[in-house]
Amino acid sequence: MISVAIARVFDLIFLLLFVTILLTWVPNINWNKQPFFALRAFSNLFFAPFRKIIPPIGMFDFSPIAAFICLSFLSRFLVDFLIGLGL
Repeated sequence: MISVAIARVFDLIFLLLFVTILLTWVPNINWNKQPFFALRAFSNLFFAPFRKIIPPIGMFDFSPIAAFICLSFLSRFLVDFLIGLGL
């Protein structure tokens, strides 16, 4: 079903974003080399709009939290809509 496939795509997006957040805590990662460069570029697609709205507070960046909340609402709405259509 399409709704299951869409839900899995969102699960993959959440996983990649979460891995990016965890890797920011590792100080020795060279973000200019693959696969880290691609992972960060992908994550910035989701985090950058929220970073424009929510500035960092001290050394804490709350934009990933806002991105996860919005993506969660979008995922739930889209999957429920597709299930309602019988897809």
